[in-house]
Amino acid sequence: MCSALHPAPNASTGSLDTSPRFRAFTPRDLDGLLQRVALSPDERLALRAVAAVLPFRTNSHVVDELIDWSAVPDDPIFRLTFPQAEMLPEPDLKQMADLLSQDAPKADVLRAAHEIRMKLNPHPSGQLDANVPVHEGVRLTGLQHKYPETVLIFPRQGQTCHAYCTYCFRWPQFVGESDLRIATDDIAATSAYLRAHPEVTSALITGGDPLVMSTEVLRRYVEPLLEIDTIRSIRIGTKSLAFWPYRFLTDRDADDLLRLLEKVVASGRNLALMAHFTHPQELRPPAVRAAMRRVRDTGAVIRCQGPLVRGINDSAGAWAELWNETTALGAVPYYQFVERDTGPQGYFGVPLARCHEIFRDAYAQVSGLARTVRGPVMSAMPGKVCVDGTAEIAGEKVFVLHLIQARDPDLVGRPFFAAYDERATWWTDLKPAFGAGRFLPGLDRV
Repeated sequence: MCSALHPAPNASTGSLDTSPRFRAFTPRDLDGLLQRVALSPDERLALRAVAAVLPFRTNSHVVDELIDWSAVPDDPIFRLTFPQAEMLPEPDLKQMADLLSQDAPKADVLRAAHEIRMKLNPHPSGQLDANVPVHEGVRLTGLQHKYPETVLIFPRQGQTCHAYCTYCFRWPQFVGESDLRIATDDIAATSAYLRAHPEVTSALITGGDPLVMSTEVLRRYVEPLLEIDTIRSIRIGTKSLAFWPYRFLTDRDADDLLRLLEKVVASGRNLALMAHFTHPQELRPPAVRAAMRRVRDTGAVIRCQGPLVRGINDSAGAWAELWNETTALGAVPYYQFVERDTGPQGYFGVPLARCHEIFRDAYAQVSGLARTVRGPVMSAMPGKVCVDGTAEIAGEKVFVLHLIQARDPDLVGRPFFAAYDERATWWTDLKPAFGAGRFLPGLDRV
């Protein structure tokens, strides 16, 4: 019998463990949680004001196992999961704090929050127009089809996470505004679209986090994919290994989940859990390591990715440790992303030149097994733009870039150059080098 079907042992003692109880914390719990640290009433109010605009949700595992409360406010997992005052522009922060301190009517708070959200570029890179596929005249608003061979599926029941990351570029999924949400429960339409597009060979189930769903519900989205011969790989985007490892260990349907993963692998398809790890601190609890072993026992591959974010992991040491540890645990370092142009990017963003310096210095500290990682990568309108470095060409300092993935496959892998700008933090900040009118033929059209 596969070890994935064995009862999950206690990660530290090897004995059977009762299921830890998942407990979520939301904005109404924020004041209580912040009693653990020495913050003034005004500081707590500021964090509540941020949580009224941007999503806040954490859980008992994060609070009790991942955060070093003696190191708050500098602890990286605290900064990863708890709101920070600087995440909002000062005028917007003051507006929300004033409304909360005055016990303003809920409608006024919601109206102000909506207006602030609309200024934060809630759906970058054409998510609600350029990426939405159409089948038989109907827009499939719960799918994204940006690259020819890959379709993203957003299950309606998976539009939350075990905990929210403060930097998350999918924050509009979590703020309770239906017009901002990408979601579907029309499995038949999804299957029909995939059958009509045999060029699609890879399906990525994402969210939110699909693994907040029960296995029974997840199965409704996964098993139809196994009936489509042209789908050769299935990916599941998840933060659950870091934020709730018990999903694979002792949750009521943990073994059912592992059986489902085994079924996908047995179908002859590549199955990858696209695991979001942001800081090596997330890997330290024994439960996380035990969960990773159980996933790997099913034959699934764990690929690790995350963004480089200021104040959380903006050091080469953090990334080198993260890549070395995930590799030792049998996972594959995949992408180091650049913080996207949405939400609190102004607070979390790191200049591209600094991003590459951190990537290069971390890359130099790992073995060849960990050098599967690619970065720093901007998932921008034309595709995944990788910053390969800087160079001086014909007397001009430039960024050297290429597209790892692109809307137009002809652009993939072709090097191009942007004028060096030490302040640039995103694709749209860059200009073609050498006074050229465009980066590459065709790149200005995507």
